[in-house]
Amino acid sequence: MKEDFYDILGISKGATAAEIKKAYRKKAVQYHPDKNPGDSVAEANFKKAAEAYEVLSDDQKRARYDQYGHQAFEGGGGFGGGGMNMDDIFSQFGDIFGGGGGFSGFGGGFGGGGGQRRAKGSNLRIRVKLTLEEIANGVEKKIKVKRKKQAPGVTYKTCATCNGAGQVTRIQNTILGRMQTSAPCTTCGGTGQMIDKRPDGADAQGLKVDEETVSIKIPAGVVDGMQLKVSGKGNEAPGNGVAGDLLVAIEEKEHEYLQREGDNLHYDLYVSISEAVLGTSKEIDTVTGKVRIKIEEGVQSGKILRLRGKGIPSINGYGKGDLLVHVNVWTPKTLNKEQKQFFEKMSTDENFVPSPETGDKSFFEKVKDMFS
Repeated sequence: MKEDFYDILGISKGATAAEIKKAYRKKAVQYHPDKNPGDSVAEANFKKAAEAYEVLSDDQKRARYDQYGHQAFEGGGGFGGGGMNMDDIFSQFGDIFGGGGGFSGFGGGFGGGGGQRRAKGSNLRIRVKLTLEEIANGVEKKIKVKRKKQAPGVTYKTCATCNGAGQVTRIQNTILGRMQTSAPCTTCGGTGQMIDKRPDGADAQGLKVDEETVSIKIPAGVVDGMQLKVSGKGNEAPGNGVAGDLLVAIEEKEHEYLQREGDNLHYDLYVSISEAVLGTSKEIDTVTGKVRIKIEEGVQSGKILRLRGKGIPSINGYGKGDLLVHVNVWTPKTLNKEQKQFFEKMSTDENFVPSPETGDKSFFEKVKDMFS
């Protein structure tokens, strides 16, 4: 089981953005690879801290994590699935230590002062529509994605401006004396490389659009609007850069009979007056197939039958929701002469006079029970 992000950074769930940033900086300094050379445990802790900060520093991601836990970001590897390396962390969170001055006295270089950096390709975004059945059971989707990849035959050369260093050093005379500053090379964007040979069909960065089939594992219990991440399946970067990510937005298709409310499902079942009086059995749809339920004789309109565990699995792994069957007694709008005479005769019969029992709940009580 993955460790809680708040525990990793040593903060409470109510921590402010400033407290989160401060806690991450402390952990990054403690476990930085330059400070702990060859220490695999420190490197693992360094990556865990970066993963926690990547989620908790983003208001939307933090809200999803607070609601659904780690499963909110599963489905394609996610941040913690091995798709982000040390270069990704340095380039993405370098500003946590303040801009072009590097990382304190360590040589690894957060920000712009640590030498050559690897460019990262742009992210791609797609939307995947799922049925309730797919959401309930989990599904693997194979999606065709058009992404930029390095064109066959493209070659790169060392940037002449920075000589492959990725940064340019300048010395200025000030009233305080000679000061040396470093900044990313504007010619190569800090990568230290420039395109040398560009084949036909490639863009200015040596990339070419190619269609690729990507397999996306979607866990059971996802909700409409949730976003999953498939690491490394976005656009590639030129040279020795790392590919961006594929962001997958979940869209839930409307079901013909079932309505979702969190992990619970609702089903409107209509029965005739005779079926309500005499009792019957009905076959209804669920997300795992059809089931037959028994309707007791004398059932009242508005009765709610709860089928345990026939709803949607919790994204946090806390079991399954229920299927709530709402019984509606259908009143015919037109009657023939014989039928009308029967009901006229029965209108004064004591068995047809409304007589709610103590245990019969009102509509508002049923609504209250349903939401509790």
